[in-house]
Formats: sequence, C-alpha cells, structure tokens
Amino acid sequence: MSYLEQLLQGAEVEWKALGEISEIYGGLTGKSKADFENGNAKYISYKNIFFNHDVNYEILELVKISDSENQHSVKYGDVLFTGSSESVEEVGMSSAVTTDYEEPVYLNSFSFGIRFHEGIQLIPEFSKYLFRSSFMRVEIPKTASGVTRYNVSKAKFKNLQIPIPCPDNPSKSLEIQKEIVRILDTFTELTAELTAELTARKKQYNYYREQLLMVNGEGLMNNEKVEWKTLGEVIVKSYSGSTPQAGNPKFYENGTIPWLRTQEVRFTDIYNTELNITDFALKNTATKWIPTNCVIIAISGATAGRSAINKIPLTTNQHCLCLEINPKKALYRYVFHWVIYNYENIKGLGQGARGDLNSTMIKNLKIPIPSLEEQARIVSILDKFDTLTTSISEGLPKEIELRKKQYAYYRDQLLDFNKLKIDNEKR
Repeated sequence: MSYLEQLLQGAEVEWKALGEISEIYGGLTGKSKADFENGNAKYISYKNIFFNHDVNYEILELVKISDSENQHSVKYGDVLFTGSSESVEEVGMSSAVTTDYEEPVYLNSFSFGIRFHEGIQLIPEFSKYLFRSSFMRVEIPKTASGVTRYNVSKAKFKNLQIPIPCPDNPSKSLEIQKEIVRILDTFTELTAELTAELTARKKQYNYYREQLLMVNGEGLMNNEKVEWKTLGEVIVKSYSGSTPQAGNPKFYENGTIPWLRTQEVRFTDIYNTELNITDFALKNTATKWIPTNCVIIAISGATAGRSAINKIPLTTNQHCLCLEINPKKALYRYVFHWVIYNYENIKGLGQGARGDLNSTMIKNLKIPIPSLEEQARIVSILDKFDTLTTSISEGLPKEIELRKKQYAYYRDQLLDFNKLKIDNEKR
C-alpha cells in the first residue's frame, strides 16, 4: 500500500471542480503608481506569492485604499496564485493564507485568489501543499496561454479538479489532512533549520576571511610582514577566449571541448560546463585551451568581478580572463580567496554602461603576498568554510538539496490522489 492508501484506510476521495466549490476573485483594480508610493493598507504582491511558501505579513507592501473603494481583501483559508508570468512553468504558483489578519489585506492585480465555499472541509495548510504537488503543478500551467507572456484563463482554471478526502466524514477528513501537513511540515522545518545554519556559517566565513586577509596599517597580515605585488607579477600567463559563431553546427554539434561562459563563473570550483564546442571551433576561432587551476575572473557586464577556479582543462568566451598563477610566488587558491574578498572593489572598477573590466585593470590590482607557508595556512582555513558553505557534493548546500528532494518525494507520495484515482479506475 502507498503512504496515501495507508492514511485513507479505504476511505473515499471525491474530486470536485474548483468552480463548484470555490469563488475566484481578482486583485486590486484602478491603481496608479502614486497609490503604491504612499500606502495606508497592506497588500500581497506577485513576489510575495512566488517567493514565499507562506505569505509573511511582516514583509507585505503598502497601497493607498480609500474608504469608498470596494476592493476584495483576502481571508484565512484563501489560496493565492500568480496569474501571469513570462514562463509557463512559473504561472499559477501558489501560497495559502494561513494567517487570520486583523486588518484588511489586499491582493495585487497580477494575481488572483480562490475562496472555498462554506462546508468544504479543506484546511489552508493542506491546500498549500496540495497546490504545490507535482500533479497540480502539471495541471495548473495548462490553464495558461500566451506567446511572450502567459496568463491564466479563469474559465479553464475553474475546471481544475481537486481531491477532497472523506467528504462524508468531516472529522476523518480533517484527521487525514492534519497528518499529511504534520509530516510535510517536519521536512520543511528541517530544511529551514539547515538554511539558517548555512546563513550563519556564511557570516562566520566572511568574518574569518576578512580577519585572515586584512593588512593593518603597519603592513602586517596575521603578524607577518607582506609584500605588495600586482596580479600581473604573480602570474605565469593570462588567457582569454572567444565565442564561436552561434548557430553554426560545425562549432557546437557533438562538441566535446568544455566551453565556459561568464554566467557560469560563480565563486566556485568548475568541474564541467553547460556547453561544449568542437575541435573545428578550437582550430578556427580564437578560443584556446586553458590549463587547470587558473583563477578565472569575469570581466563583462553583470558578472564582472566574479571569480572561479577551473578544475578541468577548458576553453572560455572572450569575457573571461584566466590567470595562471606562478606557484613559486603565490598559491592559486590564495589568490582566488583574495579576489573573492575584493569582489566589490573589483566590480567597482567597471567602466561604461555595462561596468566592463579589462585585463590591464585586473593585472594592475595590488595583492598582499605573505610567505607561501602563511598562504597555505590561510587557504586551509578558508577552504574548509568554502566547502561547508558552497560545495554541492560535501557541504550544507548538498544537505539542503537532499532534504528538498526528500520533501518533494514524500509530498508527492502523500498527495498523489491522481495516481490513486487512476489505479482505482483500473481495478
């Protein structure tokens, strides 16, 4: 028996169209930009719904509402949905109202809400998980249409069917819903605890990095005299790359050579790339092989100043500057940590509307160089924090991802009424 069958213990499940058991209401209407600048009432925005599992009353925004307006306010038990998005997968994201607000709270115009009729035995915490289950996340986007932007059709949305366990036995229905909520709440609490732990460790990491890499007014780093050099003085060679013509199959089709773009430079070690190029591209463009363990710095636009280490030989586009560090002068991971520590300063050197950097700017940056032994000590400490806070194979991010997968698995097991329905029909 499945988890859901064990909970139901043979009890009946009734499927109802949303249009039969709820009313659908829209958000704020007739509002100007000025109404959102000097507000006197709280409202739930699109991002409140999209980014929060539960709508947090403390971060609600303000809108001006006059006494003569007849706007629809939300209530405990409502389920709120994003009604429009540039991505069809993101349309119809939901949050349940699990708070009984003491004052009117409104919904913005890019969203809509449903309110179940009296007598429909669905607790809001159960509704929250139900509308986020995999089978509902498949069905909800089907109610949207569009080309560059997708909008939910209210008529189609009303036809969506949802399961109501034990409709003729309200107490049993509530018991089942509460047990499902209890189990899933446990998983979300575990994930929240790990996320809080990760936040605390990142703050600790930043503190120790600053303490370890800071040079005082006497020119000392951790009580050791340092020598200031430019990055250009501690490298063997610098490399850049190019972008083979997009859409040319000779450059990309069946390619096996890793090719790095700046959006993949994210202050981490790089073991693979999202795109590959061909030998033909390598021979016929300015792309070139980059040796392992280079300090890679993005020098263009929004990614300018971000850095990474390539743990595999690869090629890059022209917006990556790759520094091969001379091991007799500096450890590459020491340079990497120092570049991360100075990210804001490096980014601030950007020029033009895009904030671009160039190789001369980067090579002229001054870096404090303690002894190789002291560099190794600093690297050892910071690498441990780096693994803990960023590694998807060993650190807290991996643990959080595993908990999320575990939660998603049990959520779908406990809420897979659709599969149960299909299995029953087959029988």
